[in-house]
Amino acid sequence: MWAAAAGRATKMLERNFSSILRPTKGMDLKIKRGFCSKSQEGSKQKPEGEGHSTFKVPGHKPSEWEKKVLMWSGRFKKVDDIPETVSFELLDAAQNKLRVKISYLMIALTVLGCIVMVIEGKRAVGRHESLTTQNMERKARWREDIAQSASAKP
Repeated sequence: MWAAAAGRATKMLERNFSSILRPTKGMDLKIKRGFCSKSQEGSKQKPEGEGHSTFKVPGHKPSEWEKKVLMWSGRFKKVDDIPETVSFELLDAAQNKLRVKISYLMIALTVLGCIVMVIEGKRAVGRHESLTTQNMERKARWREDIAQSASAKP
């Protein structure tokens, strides 16, 4: 009984899935990569002698702001030295260099601000000022104002 049921199940599976597992005529058995959109035969590069290279980066005409970025980054000394078209890589490198210079400037300003605050804090200690005394004085004034407004009401 069990053998007959197993035999029928095997035949049914073989009938349904054998067509999927068995390669059909004319089927290409090459392994295809999921992210590759080019065929395997078309991946051969053209010889160097044919026309211009397909890997040439197109030129970009820089705007006035981009010209200033190129100048500030130290790539060019004057605006007149900047060519009509520049590559995207050159512009990107200039922007990165300027970004680094700005971050260094922000670091220096932060350190300078910290030093100024330390000096001001030491001066306040010399004058016997602290945040605690300032808060107590402010709250005392508020209490006086509340007391005066309460006594002024009939």
